[in-house]
Amino acid sequence: MRTSNPTLTDNTFSSAGYVNPSEAMTMQGTVVKTAILLLVALLSAGWTWVKFYKTGGHDAAAITPWIYGGAIGGFILALATVFKPTWSAATAPLYALLEGFFIGGISAVMELAYPGIVIQATILTFGTMLAMLAAYQSGWIRATENFKLGVVAATGGIALVYVATLILSFFNIQIPFIYGNGWMGIGFSLFVVGIAALNFVLDFDFIEQSAKRGAPKYMEWYASFALMVTLIWLYIEILRLLSKVRSSK
Repeated sequence: MRTSNPTLTDNTFSSAGYVNPSEAMTMQGTVVKTAILLLVALLSAGWTWVKFYKTGGHDAAAITPWIYGGAIGGFILALATVFKPTWSAATAPLYALLEGFFIGGISAVMELAYPGIVIQATILTFGTMLAMLAAYQSGWIRATENFKLGVVAATGGIALVYVATLILSFFNIQIPFIYGNGWMGIGFSLFVVGIAALNFVLDFDFIEQSAKRGAPKYMEWYASFALMVTLIWLYIEILRLLSKVRSSK
């Protein structure tokens, strides 16, 4: 099985080993733990949001440490979880907590600039995830090997573009089509949103197959963490897309 989500690889589940059915991960257990991680992220996001608006919405510096701390801390915990899936019962909730600080701060600032954008991005994010789940379960979209290879290649290309953009920014060089609000910038964001959404199909397939093969129970936390990675990525990209559309008017 192959997935473009870097948190889910063939080695992830094969290295975890397999156990008796009574001790194995299940789809239901993964859903419950995903809901827990979502709740944790929403609570910490709400805290950052309230903290920002308590300043009157004029002092982004008040939440800047929480935004950067959440992003950097979440990245470190994500790496720890990827390399040590057995820690996921502890690291996954902490990852959700820190990422909540990050997306809460970003969302508050974006909402101030573009009123109503957060609820739009939230509805589109969860609507997209549910649509991908329905398409996967109905068989309308099948995770064939060619499909997986295409999504893997596209996701890798996006990652390389973002890394190159980051490096070039240190030399004050900007790539207009990534951050611009012209038709190229909007088109690029639409493409990224589409690829992020397709990652759900691969992840659903990977998790389902791994549950059938009897991966250990703790992998429910790991699988939930992996879904959160995709969900947060999609939300940020939709937020970016909507901001480009708003600013282009």
